[in-house]
Amino acid sequence: MKTIFFKKMMPFTFVLFIGTAGAFLTTSMQKSSNAAPKDGYVTDQNNKPCNQRVSCSTNFNSQLCRISYPSGEQAKGKVNNNCDETLYRPSN
Repeated sequence: MKTIFFKKMMPFTFVLFIGTAGAFLTTSMQKSSNAAPKDGYVTDQNNKPCNQRVSCSTNFNSQLCRISYPSGEQAKGKVNNNCDETLYRPSN
């Protein structure tokens, strides 16, 4: 009786195991894929806008890219020599 049960249930168990492992691997791969770092800019000490470089990211997360955390000047990305692009705090 036990051998018949195991013979019939083994394929289902194998598919369930492979499916669960695939789900965990896919989730971990999505979390590890990060966009390349992008330079953000803030006003420098001489009050020149978009002149001081800060490392930022284009990956959306809850925190904006700032020169110092948690409450520094917000860094923006340069688009056509204007600091207009919203950038986010790098994940590392």
